Amino acid sequence: MSYTDLEDKVVVITGAAQGIGRSYAGRFITEGATVILVDKSQDGVEHAAASLNEDGAKGKAIAHVVDVSDRQSCRQLASSLTDDFGRVDGLVNNAAIFSTIEMKPFWDITDDEWDQIMAVNLRGPWLLTSVLLPLLRASDSASIVNIGSDAVAMGRQGYLHYVASKGGVTGMSFAMSHELGDSGIRVNTLSPGPVYTDVQRGTVTSAQKESMVARQALHRTAGPEDMTSLAAFLISNDSSYITGQTISVNGGLIHR
Repeated sequence: MSYTDLEDKVVVITGAAQGIGRSYAGRFITEGATVILVDKSQDGVEHAAASLNEDGAKGKAIAHVVDVSDRQSCRQLASSLTDDFGRVDGLVNNAAIFSTIEMKPFWDITDDEWDQIMAVNLRGPWLLTSVLLPLLRASDSASIVNIGSDAVAMGRQGYLHYVASKGGVTGMSFAMSHELGDSGIRVNTLSPGPVYTDVQRGTVTSAQKESMVARQALHRTAGPEDMTSLAAFLISNDSSYITGQTISVNGGLIHR
């Protein structure tokens, strides 16, 4: 399904250099949006933007190197977007640490590991949304999509700090929706189940993958394309009365 109102919208997507974040960007560019690709990796985000701008893309990708856990870095992005556009219509807070996590019992997680996960996965969406708020308020129909995880509802073992961070995102989104409702800004959580991309990770073994697929109502693995349509819908005006919701995309693995 195409969402024509996404054309000419300015959409910021974090963690956009690879994986699902890059796929979100590709979908919005296909719809004609100007997409601000945000990532900490300069080479990665610049390569992603160049690739997405090839082949006569309908929209446009613009790369920005940003550390979402650092206020000054976020402020520099806001300043640039203020000069270039004067508004932000959509924000997809996707940046997160996951694929590099070493699975272990929670009592073996170090203070540094805990703090790093929380800084990016939970502080990042709060901080960037706060800094971009004047630009979001300048839009006629701003929408924020925070990326959660159904690992929260699954009680996944081995990376409690990740589960805790994504549980925080879900609660934060609901609270944000009430604080921003008077400004006409919508906030929702897109909560994926297991999604498999080209990014290598050690957080899911082959046996675990097969077990989860067997427990799903749909017995196939999910790819990024299974997430991107929902993100486009939530940013579009077609979802203008949907806010404060957590929407799971998991093939029937769990029911919230």
